[in-house]
Amino acid sequence: MTLAVPAPVPSRTAVPRAAGLRATARITARADRGGTTRLPVLDGDGPIALRRLRAPGHQARVCVVGAMSAPLGGDRLAIEAVAEQDASLRITAAAATVALPGRGADHAVYDVRLTVADGACLEWLPEPLISAAGSDLRMTTTVDLAPTARLVLREEQVLGRSDEPTGALRSRLRVRRAGRTLLDQEMAYGPGVPGWDTAAVLDGHRATGQLLLVDPQLADDPVTVQLLGDAAGGAGAGVFAPLAGPAALVTAVAPDALRVRRLLDEAARSHLQFAL
Repeated sequence: MTLAVPAPVPSRTAVPRAAGLRATARITARADRGGTTRLPVLDGDGPIALRRLRAPGHQARVCVVGAMSAPLGGDRLAIEAVAEQDASLRITAAAATVALPGRGADHAVYDVRLTVADGACLEWLPEPLISAAGSDLRMTTTVDLAPTARLVLREEQVLGRSDEPTGALRSRLRVRRAGRTLLDQEMAYGPGVPGWDTAAVLDGHRATGQLLLVDPQLADDPVTVQLLGDAAGGAGAGVFAPLAGPAALVTAVAPDALRVRRLLDEAARSHLQFAL
């Protein structure tokens, strides 16, 4: 007796990880008639999971959670967040983001796009981005603000994990207010970037960060330039400066992420009267 062997059923498999992921997570914050901010859109995607957090008062809070290792070389990831009129939204992260090398030679892309309407406030406060050895990441943060919008934005980069060299990192921050450019800066570190580790840039430090505050009230009460920390003492240093608009920018460098965070927090509490 001969038995017929059925042909194997093709399985549905995901795109191989080596090909790179394509994922976009989306958040929309909307104020209801009572002034409480709701989250009608909270869509994670791929390695980007979004978790709703309890929040005091009328604010909405979201935590970004990494569902898998990302970004790797070849990945194309994005987060889009919109704070509609009069909404109040804070976005944090559960852990640092680690850029890792992929199987191929292609670089990774990570885009953050933030839109803040009139009367709304958005706080973008992720954990540091770590550029691991062998990685190659291009990160762009683009912010569009209405004339009466408020923004608190913190970005921190750590160049290499413990006792390893850094990967290649290019990071650009573009902020527009009422259709006009408020800030547009690009930083590059690692292999292929001349002078990034010299006294003119990081001076041997391995962590850097910045804190940007945009608030219409700063138009009437602008900040003054101040120095932070003590580079000679090895604990890092920073500068606190006004921008050409109702905004202030803190930039800091330090040997590690902890000391960069301390400098940014110091500026927020002492000079901006803001608790992160």
